[in-house]
Amino acid sequence: CLMNKERRVEIDSLRAISIISVIVFHLDRSFFPYGYLGVDLFFVISGYLITGSILNDYKKNNFSFYKFYIRRVRRIFPVLLTVLVVVFLSGYIILLTPDFKKFSLSLLTSLGFFSNFYFWITGGYFSTTDELKPLLHLWSLSVEEQFYIFFPILIYLIFKFTKKINFFLILIFIISLISFTINIYFISKGHRD
Repeated sequence: CLMNKERRVEIDSLRAISIISVIVFHLDRSFFPYGYLGVDLFFVISGYLITGSILNDYKKNNFSFYKFYIRRVRRIFPVLLTVLVVVFLSGYIILLTPDFKKFSLSLLTSLGFFSNFYFWITGGYFSTTDELKPLLHLWSLSVEEQFYIFFPILIYLIFKFTKKINFFLILIFIISLISFTINIYFISKGHRD
């Protein structure tokens, strides 16, 4: 099912900026030390586009969880499975047994879309040992997929009880504020250790 929507130049430009900033950050952290924020920009773009798509479908009384999730699976899984198979085979050849066991756990959590928790618990994103984790980059896909799984359910529940967009916006703002506060707490806790 192809979308017949026009490409938006400003969205594509922001995507390019976010991707380029992350690539430059990984090539030389000293050149662009905050380039990792491109991931956050990409999350915002995704959230904006998905929210707009869901709300448009709701307004037309055309939203279907099945269609929504099937579109996500068709878009994500072919590339994800290809990456996981290639990296698995490479890891099997290259890695020592203890390292391969750790890698296999990261592969399973990546396939289940909760590798962000696994990598957070086992080191974090900026640890020196994390540079040797071949699937570390999939933490961001896990975050995005968690959003895709739970956000439509949240919107459905909101619209089931109220059709007022103001309530929706206030609730999203409150959830965002709680999320931001939890984030600041964990960042400050991490800096104290």
